Amino acid sequence: MVDLTGIQRVIARIEEIKARFNVNREKSFGGILENAINEYETKLNKEKDNVPEGDISEKKAKEIIKRTARALGVDADLALAVAKAESNFRQNAVSNKGAVGIMQLMPTTATSLGVNPYDIKENVLGGVFYLKNLLERYDGDVVKALAAYNAGPFSVEKHGGIPPFRETQEYVEKVMKYYMSMKEN
Repeated sequence: MVDLTGIQRVIARIEEIKARFNVNREKSFGGILENAINEYETKLNKEKDNVPEGDISEKKAKEIIKRTARALGVDADLALAVAKAESNFRQNAVSNKGAVGIMQLMPTTATSLGVNPYDIKENVLGGVFYLKNLLERYDGDVVKALAAYNAGPFSVEKHGGIPPFRETQEYVEKVMKYYMSMKEN
C-alpha cells in the first residue's frame, strides 16, 4: 500500500499558499504572474519616487512646520515665513532650478542633509534644519541666514552680507515681510 500523507500535506500547503495570495483558480498562471509583476512594479515606482498623490492642506503643512521648528529650536514664525516664500506651503511645488517641495530643497542639499525632498516631513525637517544651521553660522543674523538660504553661504560670505542679486534681495525682503506679519498675529 502507498502512503499518500506526504503528497496530501504538499497539496494542503499549496492550497494555503493560494489562499494567502488570493490566487483565482479561473485565471491562468500567466495572468496571475503578469498581475503580480505589475503590482510589484507599481509599488517599486511609488517607493522610488515617493511623490505624494496630491498636495496636503496648508493647515496641515503649517502644523508640520511648527512642530518641526519647535523640535529643532527654530522660531516657528521664521520657518513658516520661509515656507510661504518658497512654495506657499505646497509640497508639489518645483522651482525652475529644481528645488522641491514646501521648503524648496535642492536635491543636492537634500542629499547632504540625508532627507527625501519628496516626503513632506523629511522636506520640512531638512529645510528647518538647514535654516537652523545657517542661523548658527551667522550668529542669529536672520537676514544673512535668509540670504544664504536663497543664494548659498558662499555668496553671502563672498559679499559680506546679502549678495547683489535682485532675486536674493527680493527674497530676503519678502520673507522678512511675512515673518513680521506672522509675529504680529
